[in-house]
Amino acid sequence: MSGTLYLIPNALGDGDATALATVLPASVIARTAQLRYFIGENAKTTRAFLKRVGTERPIQEIEIRELNVNTPAAGIEQLLAPLLAGADAGLVSEAGCPAVADPGALLVRRAHERGIKVVPLVGPSSILLALMASGLDGQRFAFHGYLPVDAGERTRKLRELEAHSRKARETQIFIETPYRNRALLDAILAGCAPSTLVAVAVDLTLETETIVSRPVSAWKKTGAPELHKRPAIFLMLAT
Repeated sequence: MSGTLYLIPNALGDGDATALATVLPASVIARTAQLRYFIGENAKTTRAFLKRVGTERPIQEIEIRELNVNTPAAGIEQLLAPLLAGADAGLVSEAGCPAVADPGALLVRRAHERGIKVVPLVGPSSILLALMASGLDGQRFAFHGYLPVDAGERTRKLRELEAHSRKARETQIFIETPYRNRALLDAILAGCAPSTLVAVAVDLTLETETIVSRPVSAWKKTGAPELHKRPAIFLMLAT
C-alpha cells in the first residue's frame, strides 16, 4: 500500500514557533512533526520551517528533496518513489498553501495518477485571505499570477482583465514581484476606469498587514501605502 501525500501550508512571513501557531492549527503542526520525508522548493528553507514546527526526530534523520520549476518530469517520479514504497510525505510550500501558485501542482497530479492518497491540510492562503478582505465579488473570481513585465503589454493585459471583469462581474486577482509592486499599482491607476474597484493586500497575517480597497478615483486622491519589497496581492473588479 502506498503512503499518503500531505499538503502542508506554511506561514506567509518569518517568525518563531509562536507566530507559526497563530496561522497553523495544532493538528497540522502535530502531523508535520511526525513525518520523516518532505518535498519542498528549497531544502534550506524547508529545513528552517521544520525547525520552527518542531519534529519528533532529529532534523538530520529527516529526508528533504527539492521540487521547483527546474525539476524534470523524471524527477517527479523519483520524488514519488518513497510514497509508492509506503512512506508518508509532506509537500511544503515556501509560503502559504502548496500547489497554489506553486510548483507542487504537478507532483499532486502525478500522485493522483499513481493512486496515492492526497490530503490537504488547513493553513493560510494569501489569495483567499485577500479576496475575503477586499469586499470584491467572492462568487466569481480568477487568479492570473504575474502580469507581463513590459509596460505596454502590462497595460493591455490590465485593460483586457478590466473589460472581462465588467462583462462577467468577476474579480480579477494577480501578483507581482515585490520590488515592482508600485509600478503595477501605478499602471492600474493610469489605465483603469475611475469607478473600477481596486484592492491591495500587503503582509497578510503579519503585524504589518495592510489592506486597502477603494475605487481608482479614490486611490488617486488618497495615495497608497508603502509597497516596496512587501508581498502583496492585487484585486480588481470593474463596475
